[in-house]
Amino acid sequence: MEKQYKITSAEGLHARPCTLLVSAVTPFASDVQISYNERSVNLKSIMGVMALGIPSGATITISAEGADAEAALEKAATVITSEGIGIEA
Repeated sequence: MEKQYKITSAEGLHARPCTLLVSAVTPFASDVQISYNERSVNLKSIMGVMALGIPSGATITISAEGADAEAALEKAATVITSEGIGIEA
């Protein structure tokens, strides 16, 4: 399962939104990945997500695989939209 988002936050995916996303998906058992520019990292790793250097206007893909994949994607979607990080692409 996967969903795409356009980052609308003026600062892009900097420390605060990265922390919010990592914290949101960490409780889930599923493998959750974030992809940008043909690179993919574990969304449960703050350093991995920060290393992607995702700017404002970028399109990212969040994918999940596992027993609670749908719930993990829904939680990530809620954080992205409610915190003003981005919109569904």
